[in-house]
Amino acid sequence: MAALQLEKQRVRNAVLAIAAVVIVVGIPLWWKTTETYRAWLPYSEISELDSLQVTHIIMCGLLSRNTNPRTQKKVPLSHVNVKEHQIDAKTGLRYKYETRYRTATIMEEDALNQPTAAEADLSLHMLSENSCGSVVVYVIPESSALMPEDVKAYVGQRRTVLLRSPPFRSSWSLKEVLSNLDVEVEQVVSTMSFGHQDIVAALSNRVRMTKVTKESMADSMRAIKSSPGYEITFSLLNPDPKSHSLHWDIEGAVQSYIQPLLNKLAPIANFSVDSQILYYAVLGVNPRFDNSVSAYTLSADSLSHVINPVEARLGSNAASSNPVLNFLLYVPDAHHSPLYIRDHSKREVPSNAFHSPRWGGIMVYNVNEMYGPEAERPVDININMAKVMGVFLAQLRLMLGVQRTHPPTGFVLQSPGSAGLADWELDRLLWSRSVENIATASTTITSLAQLLDQIGNIVINDNVAQQVSSAVTSLQSAVAELEAGNLAFALHYSREAVLASERAFFDPSLLHLLYFPDDQKFAIYIPLFLPMCVPIVLSLLKTVSEAKQRLADKQAKSD
Repeated sequence: MAALQLEKQRVRNAVLAIAAVVIVVGIPLWWKTTETYRAWLPYSEISELDSLQVTHIIMCGLLSRNTNPRTQKKVPLSHVNVKEHQIDAKTGLRYKYETRYRTATIMEEDALNQPTAAEADLSLHMLSENSCGSVVVYVIPESSALMPEDVKAYVGQRRTVLLRSPPFRSSWSLKEVLSNLDVEVEQVVSTMSFGHQDIVAALSNRVRMTKVTKESMADSMRAIKSSPGYEITFSLLNPDPKSHSLHWDIEGAVQSYIQPLLNKLAPIANFSVDSQILYYAVLGVNPRFDNSVSAYTLSADSLSHVINPVEARLGSNAASSNPVLNFLLYVPDAHHSPLYIRDHSKREVPSNAFHSPRWGGIMVYNVNEMYGPEAERPVDININMAKVMGVFLAQLRLMLGVQRTHPPTGFVLQSPGSAGLADWELDRLLWSRSVENIATASTTITSLAQLLDQIGNIVINDNVAQQVSSAVTSLQSAVAELEAGNLAFALHYSREAVLASERAFFDPSLLHLLYFPDDQKFAIYIPLFLPMCVPIVLSLLKTVSEAKQRLADKQAKSD
């Protein structure tokens, strides 16, 4: 009897020991070795990015000649005007206009004595270069011959504006003079900065737009998305090489017309340019012959069918992930010449060209008038590159986001000249690209944080956490630099934020356990642990039952 009790005690101790080892050592060890590693992420800072407040700051310097003795004693004077606009529940805009007044210096007075406004603009630029994002308005007398009488303001290539002074009394104080100029200065700022539609277009990655909003922002939506680099390809399409031997100086044309613009856009992105000639390349759409003009025509409705057949012949650079902008020069064959493009109103397009948003442009170049019917085939034809590049340059500006400006009545905008881009247009582009990058990066990071928070079995390794932290830091720096008006630094940090956020979002390690649901885990663990756990659990239940029985027997004996 004593041996049997001893054996039962030994079994109970063994069961308790095994259960203790499983509970104390086995389960924690299994839990630790099979848990999903999730590095720390700055969720609180990411949640703050979900609500974005963008500040658009414009520094406006207002300069006038010393024509009023009452105002000379009260300069300098500054005025700050702040307006706020809420786009949606999580995105808001704050417009901050800071105007500083001072009198013109003697050297600036001499510059304003130039015979023309263009020369005055150049002379003022030679004196001092205004900071990025600023506007300097020079108020000239009402009787000045620097501009025609019907011109109120002259916007130069740089960041300077010549503004004709409205009539004012000599007894007016400086405050009264400036208040009389508020309307004109506000028109200048609105011309050289952004409209509300352009800003909403830059925030399109965050803001949900209605159909009406998209239609009203058609010009803004033509621009290609922001990228660290772009590839520009110029292609000459010769569908009839037996009739036409085409010659184009594309290298010289790029250096003369395109490269100055790309040099000015160097702070925004890197550009690579290449060219090619494609023989026997057709548009894929049969033009219709119009007897009224004795020419072939392409309607606006058929233009959408032109790109796909041609794009198959263009080729692609698989080694680069940068967006490609295609510019095609198409010379019709002799049997379909001349060929003209018509718009939706059935009128001929003056440039005989069209462009596809975020893809590129195509120009039709007729050569039938350059030779007679008796000319020996193939006919040598030299293409007028000035005419061609003028069209392609205008299309390239639209593709890169340089929006067309519609100035008020009485405003004259100086042509950007050989540079292809005015300084104030570059400021607008820097600001829009910065805002677009901030919107893209903040949306990517917040979406990733929500995904990782909802699905707990996704691995978050240290590299992903580092990229997320880098993106958040760069975003905060970009917003701070944008509020300070430092557009170049804002673009730099916003671009780093986009790159870091995309590297984190598309990291391959995030997908390893993404499609490994709980039912598959049970299917693996049950055959492994069930045979081991059943005897242990039954033994524990038996041991507990015996302990209760002994306790009940003792109580019965005591009673």
